[in-house]
Amino acid sequence: MTEGLPTSIEDTQQRLLGLDYVADRQLSTTVFLALRLQRPLFLEGEPGTGKTEIAKTLATMLGRPLIRLQCHEGLDLAGAAYEWNYARQMMEIRLAEARGATQGEAGAALAKDLFSERFLTRRALLRAIDPAEPVPPVLLIDELDRADEPFEAFLLEVLSDYQITVPELGTVKALVPPVVVLTSNRTREIHDAVKRRCLYHWVDFPDAARELQILQRRVPGASAALAAQVVAFVQKLRSVEMYKQPGIAETIEWARALMELDTVVLDPVVLNNTLGVLLKYQDDIARMQGGEAARLLEDLRRQAAPA
Repeated sequence: MTEGLPTSIEDTQQRLLGLDYVADRQLSTTVFLALRLQRPLFLEGEPGTGKTEIAKTLATMLGRPLIRLQCHEGLDLAGAAYEWNYARQMMEIRLAEARGATQGEAGAALAKDLFSERFLTRRALLRAIDPAEPVPPVLLIDELDRADEPFEAFLLEVLSDYQITVPELGTVKALVPPVVVLTSNRTREIHDAVKRRCLYHWVDFPDAARELQILQRRVPGASAALAAQVVAFVQKLRSVEMYKQPGIAETIEWARALMELDTVVLDPVVLNNTLGVLLKYQDDIARMQGGEAARLLEDLRRQAAPA
């Protein structure tokens, strides 16, 4: 299914940009190839760098539904792919018992019916490859590194053949593969067997020019001067060793917060009072509050001053 897909790397980049996703050439190339080759796209990088957003943008760009599987510790087959509706099955058994239809041929028919599709609850993975769906979706498998390692082994069938085997029913296989995007914050390594089935891209923090372009598109109401100051400070902040550096999402949220406070020019007071928008760990905030944040701001002012 190539209808509606980008025709080139440049087309991919421009269509993403039209939806306010500012992708560099390398990411645009990887996205283009993943779409054209019908391969899963594996995005790894720091939190807040736009990995999840690319899946949402692709769904909008392609006019397809987005199915999201949020990974977490303990995620299993029942939570990710399918499970049997045991409550309905038990009710069906009780009704059959009341009718006296649990023996002989009636009992055999009941046993077969209990594991028919009407008792099957479809979760994200099975829904994404359901051949009955009119349009193949965009499947987002988000933060795979949060799931337990054994879960990755189950994913291999989905990523390789776009199919899932349900022992009681047989194999469900997509007529047209969904667009699959996997993300990881790299809190642990993902197995090579998963990566081999995907096209890989490391999503890094943007440089100042691209981050400014992102901010101008995502927060169009921010003045050029404020946007430039916000980006310059965040870029400077990322050069400091911290537990968690602020991502693009934090840059955008901080700019919005500063606008709500009617901030025209950054100063040490407003900076200290809004550090909780940028930084999410108390140790990082404590380190930056007071003199350190003011020093970074003063460094930026000296750099910006005419020689």
